[in-house]
Amino acid sequence: MSAAGRLYAAGGVLLAAMPLAMVLANRSSPLVVGLAALAFLAGRAVEDRHGLARRILTPLADPLAGAALAFLAWGLVSLAWSPVPAASLRVAGEFLPALAGAYLLACLAPGRIPPFAPRLGVAAIALAGLVIAGDLAAGLALERALGHRAAAFVHNRPALTLDLVAGPLALVLWRGRTRGLAVATLAFAALGVLRSISGAAQLGLLAGAALFAVTRLLPRRAGIGLAGLGLGLAVALAPVEGDLLARTMPEAAHERLVQSSSRARVAIARSFGAAVAADPWRGAGFGTSARFAETPAAQAVPPEMRVLLGVGHPHNSFLQVWVELGLPGAVLAALTLMLMLARIARLPQPDRATALALVAGAAAIAFVEHNGWAAWWTAGLGAAISWLREAARTRAETSPGRDGSA
Repeated sequence: MSAAGRLYAAGGVLLAAMPLAMVLANRSSPLVVGLAALAFLAGRAVEDRHGLARRILTPLADPLAGAALAFLAWGLVSLAWSPVPAASLRVAGEFLPALAGAYLLACLAPGRIPPFAPRLGVAAIALAGLVIAGDLAAGLALERALGHRAAAFVHNRPALTLDLVAGPLALVLWRGRTRGLAVATLAFAALGVLRSISGAAQLGLLAGAALFAVTRLLPRRAGIGLAGLGLGLAVALAPVEGDLLARTMPEAAHERLVQSSSRARVAIARSFGAAVAADPWRGAGFGTSARFAETPAAQAVPPEMRVLLGVGHPHNSFLQVWVELGLPGAVLAALTLMLMLARIARLPQPDRATALALVAGAAAIAFVEHNGWAAWWTAGLGAAISWLREAARTRAETSPGRDGSA
């Protein structure tokens, strides 16, 4: 095997093993994805050193990349008025390397992922799903053996990672005519997600499956239209989400969602929404959610709502964009999302359905769950996009007459 081949093999192993690594250490995906990206970067440099810069930089000339870069640039500009610069820089120091690793992986891995890697990915997802289910059934015996915190939520991040990568990997396997393994990938991922206590992971699974079905069964515009409507409303209504839910969500729904702390989430959304109303134009600055109670905008919130501004983040990534980056950040985020959907609309089936399922699942999770700049989440998205692009490459190679863009 050539030097480049060995590097690609190492990168493929890391990419495939990432879901299992998350079960064993639930913050490990940035490291695993970063190492995988470096392996593919080194392999490409050995194979074609002169064309490497072009391969990395050319995608940045696309309008979608331009909108994403403008959003990122505004976030960096907002560091200038952050009232907690140390916290903002710490968040940026975690997010930006993870973003760079995810981008490099998605650029450089497709077309060079070794043939054994998808099958290894099935094994990793199967083990991840079984370990999540088995460990929870055994009272977290594995977590205790590993010296980790014995709490059921430790498997939430691995379950959310399964939501992201299972569908794109299954598409690679399906296109490679190993359809039984594709079905097994989805089944074991669903086992881990449904057995976990993460309501967000289960919501993401439901949303992704629903939009996949809509896109496969209805005309092309139906799936894209639903995704565009959902994402547009998620951005536009984020500042008033808490007030809307407080008025419309019945008590019975709160009782059913007691394990998901729905009352607290509504109260948190109302508090951060009030902070947006106090400073809607530029936001408090990138990464300030972790110490938002110390920001000037927090002081404008009624005292009875101010205490929940110290929870660390709004538990809604769309609301977090408003809180930290204001109206310009929200507009740029919406533009980026719509340009992403325009790109997806050009894909053939089943790539389009799988991509929309990923969008729906990720958006549903982002609407109710973690810090939007979380490095583990960014790395998971990079791995999922890499598998999607690999599936598109496989389609282009087996069907030369069709559009192979991805």
